[in-house]
Amino acid sequence: MEALLGTGFIKEGNPLGIHFSMFIPAIVGHASPEQQDQYLKKALNCEIIGSYAQTELGHGTFLRGLETTATFDPQTDEFVINSPTLTSYKWWPGALAQTVNHCVVMAQLYSNGKCYGIHPFMVQVRDSDTHMPMPGIDIGDIGDKMGYKGVNNGYLGLKNVRIPRTGMMMKNAKLMRDGTYVKPSSSVLAYGTMVFVRVIIVRNMAQSLAKAATIAVRYSSVRRQSHINPELPEVQVIDHVTQQAKLFPLVAKAIALKLTSDNLWQMYERTTSDLNSGSLDRLPELHAIACCLKVVSTSDTATGVEVCRLACGGHGYLTCANFLNYYSLASAASTYEGENTVLLLQTARFLVKMWNQAVQGKQLMPTVDYLQNYVGKQVQQFPWSDSVPVIISAFQAVVANKLRIACQSIEKRKAKGATPEEATNMTGLELIQVAEVHGRWFVLQSAYEMFEKACQKASAPLVSVMQNLCKLVVYDEALRIRGDLLRFTTMTETDLVKLEQNYEACLQALRPNAVGIVDAFDYPDFVLGSALGAYDGNVYERLFAEAMKSPLNQEPVNKTFELYLKPLMKSRL
Repeated sequence: MEALLGTGFIKEGNPLGIHFSMFIPAIVGHASPEQQDQYLKKALNCEIIGSYAQTELGHGTFLRGLETTATFDPQTDEFVINSPTLTSYKWWPGALAQTVNHCVVMAQLYSNGKCYGIHPFMVQVRDSDTHMPMPGIDIGDIGDKMGYKGVNNGYLGLKNVRIPRTGMMMKNAKLMRDGTYVKPSSSVLAYGTMVFVRVIIVRNMAQSLAKAATIAVRYSSVRRQSHINPELPEVQVIDHVTQQAKLFPLVAKAIALKLTSDNLWQMYERTTSDLNSGSLDRLPELHAIACCLKVVSTSDTATGVEVCRLACGGHGYLTCANFLNYYSLASAASTYEGENTVLLLQTARFLVKMWNQAVQGKQLMPTVDYLQNYVGKQVQQFPWSDSVPVIISAFQAVVANKLRIACQSIEKRKAKGATPEEATNMTGLELIQVAEVHGRWFVLQSAYEMFEKACQKASAPLVSVMQNLCKLVVYDEALRIRGDLLRFTTMTETDLVKLEQNYEACLQALRPNAVGIVDAFDYPDFVLGSALGAYDGNVYERLFAEAMKSPLNQEPVNKTFELYLKPLMKSRL
């Protein structure tokens, strides 16, 4: 799956990634059986290559604000698709500029003078033989970016582009020959393609963080810096506890995110199976958890990659260290497929709904059923201990109590005259905090369960390593929200000191196996693409070899000397 978004083997992104990760899933998720017969095999065989055009120059995450229109013409049984304004131009779709010849275009459906909202349409944007733009198609590249330079993100304008009525994807909603609109059984069916990509993003972020951590840990094991004992030689940088505190939690976090992505993928497969059977009950739950996990994984990876770069000192700033690539990939993922703050608010909206259902005594979905333990009680202190399962349960207490307070804030603001929308907006800061902690709880719970299963089959030494990795990621996350734990649990200052000591003990316990753990990620050198993180540890030789590739080193005297420096030195300023 990592290759789908282009970070597996191609540094700057795979231009075909969007074809496999969004275009084909869009066909599967939105096309009727007849339409799948028409398009799916061709797409799988790359006889047609497609993109997914949703985001516009003026609108992104707010889908209802999209301006592209698809108006049904009953005289010809066609849709007429238009970009009525500059801001309605599709903007950002991957591979759109030069690679693809088809697009799933999201547009406002109009029929018989009425708008029925956003729907997907299959549009051919380039000729299959000449690759020239089709009539009415204005298409090109949006310009240089921080990363993903190999993915020619494009713009798309449409002027009176006609497609058959059957070009509208009709697995869910339908438009009849007379223009009659048949709505889908549920509006949540529109989540499908975006949820799939968010599931992939979590896995992809785990891989990117693991790669960055591999580079930094290997380099820190080669680099020697300063004395711990003045009577002994300089130590490896990784022997400094401060360096361990930077890197080891990131190694553990990468593993935890990978295990979480496995759990999320299983949820996705179960939900997809339910959808195929006509059951939609679990889709909102999957959507909510995928939203907050996308946020946690992208933000932690972007921050973590930068920590790895800084941990490598000045050499980490070199392009050949390859941290820039991993950072730009994670940074981009923080905004594509849903801006992170907006996604947290979507998760929060789901949590508020679940809280209200719990108050009414209704059964909750599995990922939020813990809320039922806190309904009907005022904010209470959860009994604290430093065992891993209890700490993870303490995260539930934090979510539930902060959610209770947020819901009370909404009600108080409504009582003072605010509309529900205004009250929710004013409570936004509280809501996103709740959603993020819920996501972090899910990561810890998933990782803990997976670690426990793995430990049942592992040797004693390996069990010790896995347990310390699990403890470290739990302790690290707990220290991140120490204020909330002091507020909502019985944790005391003494407990906090012990938690910090346990954290440091994990660092010490993992030190002997640190390099072995990242080696177990098994990334070949050509995938890491870093002079600092190669398996052989020849850091300085590789750095020098990379320096010799600089164009400035290809001749002893650069032409700029004769052109600029020599005249400057000879002048009489």
